[in-house]
Amino acid sequence: MKSMTGYGKSTCLKENYQIIVEIKSVNHRFLDTVIRMPREFNAVEMKLKNMTKKYLNRGRVECFVTVKKETDAYQTMEIKWGLLDKLVKELDEAEETRYADYHFSAKKILSGAINHPALFEVVESDEVDEQLEIDLLTTFEEAVRALDKSRLEEGTGIKEYFVTYKKEIESAVEKIRGQAEIFEAEHQEKLEKKVMDLVGDKIDEPRILTEVALLIEKGDINEEIDRLILHLKKFESLIQNEASIGKELDFLIQEMNREVNTIGSKSTTIAIKEQVVFLKTVIEKIREQVQNIE
Repeated sequence: MKSMTGYGKSTCLKENYQIIVEIKSVNHRFLDTVIRMPREFNAVEMKLKNMTKKYLNRGRVECFVTVKKETDAYQTMEIKWGLLDKLVKELDEAEETRYADYHFSAKKILSGAINHPALFEVVESDEVDEQLEIDLLTTFEEAVRALDKSRLEEGTGIKEYFVTYKKEIESAVEKIRGQAEIFEAEHQEKLEKKVMDLVGDKIDEPRILTEVALLIEKGDINEEIDRLILHLKKFESLIQNEASIGKELDFLIQEMNREVNTIGSKSTTIAIKEQVVFLKTVIEKIREQVQNIE
């Protein structure tokens, strides 16, 4: 059993770059993966999303991918040829016309100007290094696996709560069953006496017993108790499973709550109604936790 809440992180450090992947998840009806990373890696986004599907079934998953590169390894220096051509042309014209009588040397001026940073442009490579892409995919998968492990650990913690809640429900159900048996016997005796006092010998006793039994049957809660116990067995089986069980648990809790409500509506004794209130409280606690189960 897994929670939908978790966190995972993985780091890859190489000579020319560092990759950091952080992933967190919260509860959601379906699997919704959002990846934030440098635009140059957009081509592998679908591969990353498919990777989350490999390990996760439900939850909103936010992934943060950071790539830090060594500048020199991924930059090139390019000459601004257009600007240089214009400079050469201007210098040639100056040498031939405007400064012809001043021993002006275009070549000397050009040799000094050639080192000016305005004539060069630093260009970032827009090609994704093949090894970098491989390392990104590997690091991402490691982070997803760490997230999955985190969700499993939290799910194990929730399961411990569920085991405790199940025992509390079983205890309350047994108390209700015991109270129901006592109430049924006492109620039948009181009804028989009351009917006999009212009608005397006018109606035969078998007929009276039949009518009393029908009245008692309307308040019988044994079927609801039996179904509730079956639901608890199913509940125990589900929480031992590592598959995606959140939706099935949610439905099962609704069924359990329905049986408890029926028991409450049929019962008139204070002792049973107190246990019904207790059961509703415990089931609500389970329902809140189930919303976070994958």
